[in-house]
Amino acid sequence: MIRKSQINSLWTRVIIRAVLNPKSKSKKTTKTYSKYDIAKGGYELKLLIRSAVEDIFLIAVGILSAGFGLKGFLLANKFIDGGATGISLLVNDMTNIPLSILLILINIPFIFLGYKVIGKRFAVKTIISILGLAIAVAYIPYPEITHDKLLIAMFGGFFLGAGIGLSVRGGAVIDGTEILAISLSRRSGLSIGDIILIVNIIIFSFAAYLISVEIALYAILTYLAASKTVDFILEGIEEYTGVTIISMKANAIRDMIAYQLNQGVTVYKGERGFGKSGDKKADMKIIYTVVTRLEVSSLKEEIHKIDPHAFIVMSSVKDAVGGMTKKRRYKHEEG
Repeated sequence: MIRKSQINSLWTRVIIRAVLNPKSKSKKTTKTYSKYDIAKGGYELKLLIRSAVEDIFLIAVGILSAGFGLKGFLLANKFIDGGATGISLLVNDMTNIPLSILLILINIPFIFLGYKVIGKRFAVKTIISILGLAIAVAYIPYPEITHDKLLIAMFGGFFLGAGIGLSVRGGAVIDGTEILAISLSRRSGLSIGDIILIVNIIIFSFAAYLISVEIALYAILTYLAASKTVDFILEGIEEYTGVTIISMKANAIRDMIAYQLNQGVTVYKGERGFGKSGDKKADMKIIYTVVTRLEVSSLKEEIHKIDPHAFIVMSSVKDAVGGMTKKRRYKHEEG
């Protein structure tokens, strides 16, 4: 029978090897750690395990979704998409080489590039993701859902985009075009989106020449559906908006946001420059908060009730983690 002390001892050794010892400059494992170090290391190890499980789950679901989009819609009807996946589908249509093999071969250069540009951990996850997708396409008997060309383009792109987005959330990619775009964007003045667009224009042009213009046009629809789905998966259901408020009634606006709207708020100390009243320097408070798009209208309305002349600047926030982006659970009690 295993004793509790033995389990604790084993858990402690795992913490030291996985978390504490790698942080030490010394390679010796005989270093003595305090109870606080062990407790902190245990907490960090639990976070690492939880993060790894979440990544594995997201990548697995992404592989299944992308495989369904490829085999259930695009491959069966000889449709193509953009990126490395589109190249694989195009070559498959021209040569009849199995798509599962092409997905691996065509992504190999991008994997090496990802190792150099992003790192070893990313490259390992990407290898696993691409191999998983190849296995799913080769062995999972996905059903053929429809032969309607418009539905194939839209839903094939949707499931493929969902797979790509979920894989990216898991820390990997199943289409290497993004890696190429990141690398080229660092060496040129083009953005990642511009490079991906150029690559896809080349792919669609070849599709129009080698297959047909009609297939190329449907491929553009597939690409648009996939890209919009990727954006939706990565940015989430709620689109956040950062709101900066400059007003002489900053205290009242801050209290309204914190206690009436129950939102998190940050106050910056600033100095007036040049405004309607001319060049008059004075210290002032600048309010910043993050709300969802649905809450922007009510926030502006409440601000204008307090100060009709308040200067409001809004900017899109791709994602928000931590802090008080969600409404607080308690209500303010007036003293």
